[in-house]
Amino acid sequence: MAKVAFLGLGVMGFPMAGHLQAKGHSVTVYNRTPAKAAAWVERHGGAAAETPAEAAKVADFVMACVGNDDDLRSVCLGDDGAFAGMAKGAIFVDHTTVSAAVTRELAAIAAEAGLGYVDAPVSGGQAGAENGVLSVMCGGREDDYARAEPVIAAYSRVCRRLGETGAGQLAKMVNQICIAGLVQGLSEGLHFAEKAGLDIPDLVDVISQGAAGSWQMVNRHKTMDEGKFDYGFAVDWMRKDLGICLRTGDEIGATLPVTALVDQFYKDVQGMGGGRWDTSSLIARLRKLG
Repeated sequence: MAKVAFLGLGVMGFPMAGHLQAKGHSVTVYNRTPAKAAAWVERHGGAAAETPAEAAKVADFVMACVGNDDDLRSVCLGDDGAFAGMAKGAIFVDHTTVSAAVTRELAAIAAEAGLGYVDAPVSGGQAGAENGVLSVMCGGREDDYARAEPVIAAYSRVCRRLGETGAGQLAKMVNQICIAGLVQGLSEGLHFAEKAGLDIPDLVDVISQGAAGSWQMVNRHKTMDEGKFDYGFAVDWMRKDLGICLRTGDEIGATLPVTALVDQFYKDVQGMGGGRWDTSSLIARLRKLG
């Protein structure tokens, strides 16, 4: 069992930190809003710290799950940042979806301070975090990953190292690229079915067991049919992620025409007031268009 600091208690981090505590690790949490950290301690036990540095002082592993590149820098760097509190040999594990550039930047700073660094973005959404069955894509040194993997196992169904520093973030970009096109295709299919007068549950029961089947179809068709969009990853965050994908695509020479198009469709959803709707809300845009 390890001493773990967990930084960021949003819809993903809150349950992930809870799984660590339930598995017997000694967990200290930090959240930008102290009330959220206090609520976590009340539910799960453990301890709360006032700064990332304080949380990291006695930790073997420091996990982070925050918002974006700037948020990650803010919890890592400076006198109150995690790196300032971590002992040499401790490992920082970043579960945030960020750019590969900031990952390499922070990993280099960590290495100079004698710290390990694993980029480990996750897939599986809020339900995956709550049920402890996330897919975790990792990059970093082999020895750092080998030490971190048993701790990550507290909330993962599959966890794999895919290469050196930044490989985890690049893999997460592939994940988001695939999801974007898939959800748009599912939205168009269900919209077409509605217009054609087909029974959605019966239709999905048939086609989900064939080549068109997907996790999104099985888990989101009912809520999409009902026009309920509060069951997963928010549009605002998806646009942040797709922006990272598109910028990286330009940098490495990858052509992403469908991703660019779906990103603009999500912009339309934001314009409809759906920034906090889940990503399956692409169908709402089609319904508005007629």
